[in-house]
Amino acid sequence: MNSRIRKLLPNFLLTALGGAIMALGIALFFEPKNIVPGGLTGVAMMLNSLFPVLPVGMTVMVLNVPLFIVGWRRLGGMFVAYSLTGTASLSLFIDVFARLPVPECQPLAAVMLGGALVGAGIGLVFSRGGSTGGSDLMARLLKAVFPSARMGALMLSVDGAVVFASMFVFGGGELYAALDLAFYAIAGLFVSSQLADLILYGTNVQWTAHIISDDWTAVSAALQNELGRGVTLLKGEGGYSGAAREVILCAVGRSQLATMKAVVKETDPHAFIIVNKAYEVLGEGFRAYDKNSI
Repeated sequence: MNSRIRKLLPNFLLTALGGAIMALGIALFFEPKNIVPGGLTGVAMMLNSLFPVLPVGMTVMVLNVPLFIVGWRRLGGMFVAYSLTGTASLSLFIDVFARLPVPECQPLAAVMLGGALVGAGIGLVFSRGGSTGGSDLMARLLKAVFPSARMGALMLSVDGAVVFASMFVFGGGELYAALDLAFYAIAGLFVSSQLADLILYGTNVQWTAHIISDDWTAVSAALQNELGRGVTLLKGEGGYSGAAREVILCAVGRSQLATMKAVVKETDPHAFIIVNKAYEVLGEGFRAYDKNSI
């Protein structure tokens, strides 16, 4: 087997697995309760309700064709290859799993279980550099335009329009029934987006601190000696006094946050500290860069 194929095969297999996991959540928990998972899968569910002759899985595949054309131009051939794998797996297994017995559970339980499966599948597919079409592909395209935005948040915003439309399709003309379905759909999207972010970004959230201190040399030394973290000095200026100030920039892990604040305050009780959450820090002492990461 060609070495390049051997290297890429695990990514294709994991992408297909992610699509299958998503399909399991949709077919067994979302679709039976008319809870749309958003994106083109939600659109396919609505079309199936209006025109039962259209299978959900196959409709998902057809609806994704225009997105793949745009993705090929904007995101490259390898991304589209992974995405075709994920979407084909999702489409196939939605129709396959639809033949399985539906678990008996309350809508809220369906939301939690289905959302967890969908989010796990999305995170797995995204972590391999692919997509399963629909809202996650649209979110990936938006990510290219807004690189600072988080995937889960982008997907949540894209899916809102689909949830709104589902109120009219599945609500049966009853306001409370429509609002009920919308609530469950939004809850499912929230669960799936949170789990997708958890898989993509992990639980080890990093923190960055900007520290302003008159005794910046001692604070810098203390941070390096006590925490083993490097610091960067930024040039600042007092807005009122106009005096030049050194601003210390330091990145630390979750377990070091409390220690960092204690070290700074013990060294200079009058130091001013601004702490920000950083979902990803790349470089020495933190994560290495992965070109497929998002």
